[in-house]
Amino acid sequence: MFKRVGICGTGNMGQAIAAGIISSGLIRGDNLFLYNRHREKAEQVALSAGGGTVLSSLQALAAQAELIILAVKPYAMPAVLAELRNTVSEGTVVLSVAAGVTLQRMAEGLGKTCKLIRSMPNTPALVGEGMTALTANASVTETEMEDVKTLFASFGKAEVVEEAMMDAVCGLSGSGPAYVYLFIEALADGAVLEGMPRRQAYTFAAQTVLGAAKLVLESQKHPGELKDAVCSPGGTTIAAVKVLEERGLRAAVMAAVEASAEKNKKI
Repeated sequence: MFKRVGICGTGNMGQAIAAGIISSGLIRGDNLFLYNRHREKAEQVALSAGGGTVLSSLQALAAQAELIILAVKPYAMPAVLAELRNTVSEGTVVLSVAAGVTLQRMAEGLGKTCKLIRSMPNTPALVGEGMTALTANASVTETEMEDVKTLFASFGKAEVVEEAMMDAVCGLSGSGPAYVYLFIEALADGAVLEGMPRRQAYTFAAQTVLGAAKLVLESQKHPGELKDAVCSPGGTTIAAVKVLEERGLRAAVMAAVEASAEKNKKI
């Protein structure tokens, strides 16, 4: 396992990663290094995560860390890589969470042969239920990849995928929480239409989605099988499912994933 980890960027994703690492106990707080060009934001994350050493420059972070996590937006990545170019050693693992930034673009930005990993986490990492995809170049060892997977699994689930799958990952789990929030809101609106108080409707809707998702993961049953178990012959649920099919729910969701994946290719 890495002994010293650095995080550049302390927005929502950087905060989630820091909190997950600290709470897991995998990395000691004084061996987790945080940098943000607005120092006070890094200090706030160190406080909320329960640990972390705030550094004053990206160069200082690169000098300390064995694994550098670049938790910055895609537009900021070229400047960050250029700043690291003359600082990072070829033995350091550099990991990006920026959507659309390929391993090749990372290598070109650093201008040298490095150990590079591309990741796609999502915002439920903030509550320890993230889903992260990881892919690496040939310089990353199997042990290093397993260690990174363990770190990201500290705030949810993590899987290794081929880089060619990262656009699909963006459309599915990267953007997927937004689709789910829309669905939760729509479920609650339907209940409000039937007279339920809104706050209570959100609780019922969110818990229903949470429970259904957990049942898929823990039962290992096909979602269609679980759906069939709820749809009694001639019952209320199958009547509702018929409406969703008529209104094109499946096609709309598939098209949303496709649109997000296509956008990711163009970033």
